[in-house]
Amino acid sequence: MFPIIPANSVAEEAGNDEGIFGFGADPYYAGYTNLISNTGVVSSDVAAVGTARAKPSACEYGGDKGIFGYGTTGSSVSMTNLVSNTGVVSSDVTGVGTARNELAACSYGSDKGIFGFGNGPVSMTNLVSNAGVVASDTAGVGTARRTLAACEFGGDKAIFGFGHDGSYASTSNLVSNTGVVASDQAATTGTARAYLTACSFGEDKGIFGFGYDGSNYSLTNLVSNAGVVASDTAGVGTARRSIAATQYGEDKGIFGYGENGGNSSLTNLVSNVGVVASDTAGVGTAREGPAACSFN
Repeated sequence: MFPIIPANSVAEEAGNDEGIFGFGADPYYAGYTNLISNTGVVSSDVAAVGTARAKPSACEYGGDKGIFGYGTTGSSVSMTNLVSNTGVVSSDVTGVGTARNELAACSYGSDKGIFGFGNGPVSMTNLVSNAGVVASDTAGVGTARRTLAACEFGGDKAIFGFGHDGSYASTSNLVSNTGVVASDQAATTGTARAYLTACSFGEDKGIFGFGYDGSNYSLTNLVSNAGVVASDTAGVGTARRSIAATQYGEDKGIFGYGENGGNSSLTNLVSNVGVVASDTAGVGTAREGPAACSFN
């Protein structure tokens, strides 16, 4: 007997099982990467592929692959590096769109991605197809800002939030499941800050965490499956900025690396209900300004 599949059903995707941290400054520009297992274990450094740089961003695409993009080598760049569904990073792909750093990226629509905002500050975005092709600039929507963060929520939508627009901000912008960015949402009750990061967890929710507003933070703000950002949750782990985060294990998350008076390689796991764990001893070269995404 064949299984009965209900009409209009969608096969569950296998993505978000493993992850990867990559690039950053240690203090020199770095191109090496660190894989994350489906149990949240970070591997030692993998030799660099692609141009060493800091402050890029990264997201998943295609359901099981990833992409690192943009950043700075002393000057902003727009190059990208694809990540296969086995975590292998490709050589540089010629950049598309305005070169910039201090931007954010996340997946949307189940199998596509979006890069947005960045230094300047600017508010333009660049969509990523389900084949990893980056589109030219889309005119910005919302307040231009840099050093913000982004994550997926609701299974197929996304949110950009916080950052610096001349002052520290807690503004957010929702992204539809077709990649359309909405105008500014009124500031959340969370602490306005920049140099933070975000990732999804629990299959349909998100979390912003850490950051800086003159002082480093470890506090977090949960994002509901409707894109509502919650007020501050008391920080767990070492306060730091210029940190990265990604989903792993399909429904969990991890914060890693950053700067706290010196470069760090500490990580903090996020459970499938959004609880952040205490510090895990660092693995790999301590650095600030890396990026991270899931794959497989």
